[in-house]
Amino acid sequence: MSGAAGLKKQFESVLGGALEWQARPAPELVRSGVPEVDLATGGLPRGCLTEIFGAASSGRTSLLVAILAEAAAREEVCALVDAEDAFDPASTAAAGVRLDRLLWVRCRHNAEHALKAADLLVQGGGFGLVAMDFGDTPPAAARRISLTSWFRLRRAVEHTPTVLLAVARQSNAKTCASLMLECAREGTEWAGESPAPPAGQEACPTLLRGIRVHIARRKPGRAVAASFLCGALE
Repeated sequence: MSGAAGLKKQFESVLGGALEWQARPAPELVRSGVPEVDLATGGLPRGCLTEIFGAASSGRTSLLVAILAEAAAREEVCALVDAEDAFDPASTAAAGVRLDRLLWVRCRHNAEHALKAADLLVQGGGFGLVAMDFGDTPPAAARRISLTSWFRLRRAVEHTPTVLLAVARQSNAKTCASLMLECAREGTEWAGESPAPPAGQEACPTLLRGIRVHIARRKPGRAVAASFLCGALE
């Protein structure tokens, strides 16, 4: 028996029960605003970092907007750290997000500043949700953020009621993320058809219903997938 194992056994005999040195209580989970995603993941964990990633037009922005709307509906104050000045208040408000409960932080194309801003917001407290949008940040620039910086941010959000999100084209936080969701576009759905086309031509759809998004949970545990229809916000 190793020295560490023997020492643990001695402690357990003195305390009269199993000793879990690094055990952490399971985090509280909150709804994402998309029932299909909640069914696959159980919800978004408070006090943890969640990564949402995928290519352009993969539905990641639509999922972010749904999460913001759900948090605002819970009467929580949210913060959006916008690394590339890509946020559109008008379309976001039309999607149901209460702008009076949203702090918009513009970082003018600086990913490092975005991470530092998120760190300050988390440490300042008072936010139910802090989201970092690196969706339009070039992958090479996002990869320059060190794992040490991600680890420091993960430690900052621990033991807080804040849901911390990072949205990007690729996974950057890696092991520092407690939940990882990969978005992919499955297809486009249309409703209605145009009048009868000329002979030899196919009828063309006339009304865009939205895009069907495939969400795969990459962490924790085995992969679990979900699919939902969303408006084309990207």
